[in-house]
Amino acid sequence: MSEIKNENNGCGCGHDHDHDHDHEHVHTVTLELENGEELVCPILEIFEVEGKEYIALLHPEEEVALLYGFVEHEDESLELTEIVSDEEYELVAAAFNELVEEDEEDEA
Repeated sequence: MSEIKNENNGCGCGHDHDHDHDHEHVHTVTLELENGEELVCPILEIFEVEGKEYIALLHPEEEVALLYGFVEHEDESLELTEIVSDEEYELVAAAFNELVEEDEEDEA
């Protein structure tokens, strides 16, 4: 099972200081690979498509988005589900790309 973690203790910025300032916290999901290794992936976006929740993770080495369905349990752990059909993947990828484009427009 995967879990969401703050990247660092405290506010997550890695510095020892008072927390009276604003900055983004980096949340991650730790994926356990088939070979037993763990891959810590920052969360890019959590979004909904046709009533189902999805999560986009950043692969830390390849800098590509990994898309999964997910269920969050009461203990705040995540269960990631693979997107198996091409049709579902295309819908999710299109929704994610639209979110990325909106974010880029907002920043400009």
